[in-house]
Amino acid sequence: MTQLITPQLVTLDQNLGDSPADVIRVLAGKVAASGRASEVEGLFADAFAREQKTATGVPGGIAIPHCRSAAVQEPALAMARLSHKVDFGAKDGPADLIFFIAAPDGADQEHLKLLSKLARSLIKKDFTAALRAAATEQDIVDLVDGALADKPAAAPAEAAPVAAAASTTTAAAPKRIVAVTACPTGIAHTYMAADSLVAAAKEMGVDLQVETQGSSGAKPLDPAVIAAADAVIFAVDVDVRGKERFAGKPVINAPVKRGIDEPTKMVQEALAAADDPRARRVPHAGAEDQAERDEEEKGEHIGQKLKRALLTGVSYMIPFVAGGGLLIALGFLLGGYDITEVADKVVLENNFGNLPEGGLAIYLGAVLFKIGALSMGFLVPALAGYIAYAIADRPGIAPGFVAGAVSGFMGAGFLGGIVGGLLAGYVAHLIGTWQVPRWLRGLMPVVIIPLLASIVASGLMFLVLGGPIAGLTVALNNWLTGMSGASAVVLGIILGLMMCFDLGGPVNKVAYAFAVAGLSAGSADNQAPWLIMGTVMAAGMVPPLAMALATVLNKKLFTLNERENGKTAWLLGASFISEGAIPFAATDPLRVIPASMLGGALTGALCMATGVTSQAPHGGFFVFFAIGNLPMFIIAIVAGMVVSALAVIALKRWAVKKPVEAEAAPATVSV
Repeated sequence: MTQLITPQLVTLDQNLGDSPADVIRVLAGKVAASGRASEVEGLFADAFAREQKTATGVPGGIAIPHCRSAAVQEPALAMARLSHKVDFGAKDGPADLIFFIAAPDGADQEHLKLLSKLARSLIKKDFTAALRAAATEQDIVDLVDGALADKPAAAPAEAAPVAAAASTTTAAAPKRIVAVTACPTGIAHTYMAADSLVAAAKEMGVDLQVETQGSSGAKPLDPAVIAAADAVIFAVDVDVRGKERFAGKPVINAPVKRGIDEPTKMVQEALAAADDPRARRVPHAGAEDQAERDEEEKGEHIGQKLKRALLTGVSYMIPFVAGGGLLIALGFLLGGYDITEVADKVVLENNFGNLPEGGLAIYLGAVLFKIGALSMGFLVPALAGYIAYAIADRPGIAPGFVAGAVSGFMGAGFLGGIVGGLLAGYVAHLIGTWQVPRWLRGLMPVVIIPLLASIVASGLMFLVLGGPIAGLTVALNNWLTGMSGASAVVLGIILGLMMCFDLGGPVNKVAYAFAVAGLSAGSADNQAPWLIMGTVMAAGMVPPLAMALATVLNKKLFTLNERENGKTAWLLGASFISEGAIPFAATDPLRVIPASMLGGALTGALCMATGVTSQAPHGGFFVFFAIGNLPMFIIAIVAGMVVSALAVIALKRWAVKKPVEAEAAPATVSV
C-alpha cells in the first residue's frame, strides 16, 4: 500500500497565512506537487467547500481539513506545524497542528481505515505533544506511521484507577448509553467524536458504546445493546441510518463536532434525559417523525414553515420540468411546432419500420415531444406532493400527489398545486398527531393517513377550491397573453427583479415556478409563456456572471476565496444557476443584491421588449437551440452582467461605512 505521508508532505514551523483558505491552499499544493493529485484548484475547492460546511478545528490546537475529491489520485496526508496559528473554528482557539486529509472519490476501505485511525490518534495528548516536539519532517512521518501501526500507548496508565473508582461508585446501577456518530465525509470527525464520547463516559463510569457510520464502513450496534441502553446520543451532521432501531429511547441530538468539543456535557445530558420522563425521545417510523421535526422547528413562525414547504416542493419539481422541457424543445426542433397535433397518433401508430409522413425526423420528434409532455405532466402533482412531504413527511406524499393531480385535472395549474399540497400536508400532519392504540400505529403512515388526507384535501379541491383557482389561473394566463409593448417591458422588469432578489430563494423560485408552469401551454400562436421563460432564464443568469466579471475587473475588492468562487461562477451563470452568486451575497448582501437586481431588471426588460423566447426551462447558453431571438438573448444577458458588475464595484469602492473613530475627522474620500 502506498505510504500516506512522506517528508515532502510535511511543513514545519512556517507561516502559511492568516485564514483556513490560505493554509488549505498551500497543503493542497503540496499534495499536487507530490503527484497524488491532478490539480491544485479542484482539490482546494473540494476541501474548502467541506470546511465551509463544518469547521474542522478541534480542541488542543488541532485542525483536520479533509475531503474526498476527484482531483485526488492517491490518498495523502499533508501536515503543517504553523509558526502563526490560524483559527479553524475550535472553541479553545486557533490551531498550530494541521493535518490535511485528501482521499479519492473511490478510496478503498483500507486507506479509509488508516485515515480514520490517524484522526482518532489526534485526540491523544501524548501523540500531539510528540508532534510539537518533533525536530524534522522525517520525525513527523515516523510518528504518524507509528500511530497508524498502533505503536504509541493507547492511554495514560493513571487513567485506569479513575475509571475503576468511578465504576465502583456506580456499580449498583450502571448507566448504559449508545451513540451514533457521522459526518458528511465520514473520515475524521466521525471517529474522533466516537473516541471522545467513549473516553468521557469511561471517566464518568458510564458504559457507552458507539456505532460509527463512517466511510470505512459501519458495524451496527447489537440490538440487545440498544435495547438495554438508557439513552441515545446522536452526534451527527447527516441522517442516522437505521434510526428506527432506537425508537422510544431518550435522545440527545447534536452536530458531530460537539461530540469532539463537549463530550462530557453530552454524556451528562444523556444521563439526565434517561431519568427524565419528559425527555425528547427517538420517534417511531412514519408520521411520528413529524413530532421530532415539530420540536426542532418550534422557533419557526408560519411564514418560515410555508417558505420551507414551498422551496421543498419546487426543488423536487424542477427535475421533472427540466428534463421534460428540454425534451419538448428537442421535439419541436426535429418535428416543428405542428408536432403537438400529431404526436399521439405518430407514437401509437408508427415505428422505425413504419415511419410517418415526414420520415425519421417527425417520428423522433413525436417521441421526444411525448416523453417531455408526460414528464411535464408531473409538474403540479410533484409540486403538491413534495410540499405535503415537507409538512408531514412520507405520509403526506400520496395525498399531496393526488391533490396535485386533481388540481391539474380541474385546470387550477400550479396555484392549485400549491394550495392542494398545503392542504394535504397539514391534514396528514394533523391526523398523524392522533393518539391511537399501539396495534393501529403501523397502519397509520401507510393506510390511514394517506386515505383520510386524500379524501379531505382532494375533496376540498373538487368541491370548493378547484373551480375558483382554475378561474383565477385562466384570467392570469389571458392577461399575460394580451401583454405587449410597455406593459410587457414592465413585466420583464418585475421578473428580473424577482430572479435576482434572493438568488435561488423563495422569491426567485416563485418567479421560476410561474414561468415553468405555463411553459407547456406555449405554441406558435401563443408565445407569451415562452417569452416569460426566456426572460426568467436570462435574468437568472445575470448575478453569477456579473460577480465573476467583477472579480476579473477589480480583483483587489474581493478576497482570495471570492476570486476562486468567481471562476466557478462563470460556468454556473452560463448554466442558469443563480445560486452561483450566493457566496458573494452571503458576505456582502447590501451591495451584491441591489447590484444584481439592477442588471436583472435591465435584462428582463430587454428580453420582453425584443421578443426573446425559451422553450426550455433550464440550461442557459447550453440550450441555445431552444432560444428564440438568440442574439438578443445574449446581448440582454451581457448588458445586465456588465451593469451589475460595474454597480457592485462602485458600491464596494464608495458605499463604505465610515469608521466610528474617524467620524469627527474631516471628510476624505478613499478609493
